[in-house]
Amino acid sequence: MARFPALPAGVSDARAFVRRSVGDPRLVDDALLLVSELASNVVQHARTPYEVSVEHTASGVRVAVRDGCRRPARTTRAPVDAPGGRGLRIVASLASRWGVERRRVGGKSVWFELDVPAV
Repeated sequence: MARFPALPAGVSDARAFVRRSVGDPRLVDDALLLVSELASNVVQHARTPYEVSVEHTASGVRVAVRDGCRRPARTTRAPVDAPGGRGLRIVASLASRWGVERRRVGGKSVWFELDVPAV
């Protein structure tokens, strides 16, 4: 697990952490895109420091981004010409599974799982 500040530079650092932690080259690109979306959401909306964890599972990898904001993460319908608003839809479209959990100590955890592709 690694902790990052709610600053744009932290998103790059979170990607570097995930790149080192995922290991499987078949999962790295999607993991980097998805953690970028989740970390960017924290910087833009939650505005709290956040933690990123990477856990290897029997089928692939699980990445969680935990912040200190109590507002729930939710998908939105962004206008076609909007510069943002699609982050969780991207997560939903690429992840094998994903979800949002409230944390007991406040805040939330948004996670996704990526399965290693069948050969």
